[in-house]
Amino acid sequence: MRFTALLHHVDLDRLEAAYRAIRPQAAPGVDGVTWREYGRDLQGNLRDLHARIHSGRYRASPSRRVYIPKADGRQRPLGIATLEDKIVQRAVVEVLNAIYEEDFLGFSYGFRPG
Repeated sequence: MRFTALLHHVDLDRLEAAYRAIRPQAAPGVDGVTWREYGRDLQGNLRDLHARIHSGRYRASPSRRVYIPKADGRQRPLGIATLEDKIVQRAVVEVLNAIYEEDFLGFSYGFRPG
């Protein structure tokens, strides 16, 4: 089946569920906004985010780059998204998983739920 529009599935309820699924201790992105700070006006922030997404004004922010030491002494770069980017990513993943999980076979394991 061909899908031509899926954005209507990214609604306020899905954005709120995505916010609540993020670990409160997760590192903030380049904007420094933490889970708790964003949650102080959660409904207002999500309404604004929803409006920006659906009007085409939402743009992902650059990731904050940190380096994690590896056992061999080298460092591995890690990009940390802003909280809003994490919310949008998680909401979109839920929509897409609902579609594509149907097509995966039982022996397909990469980056799948469970």
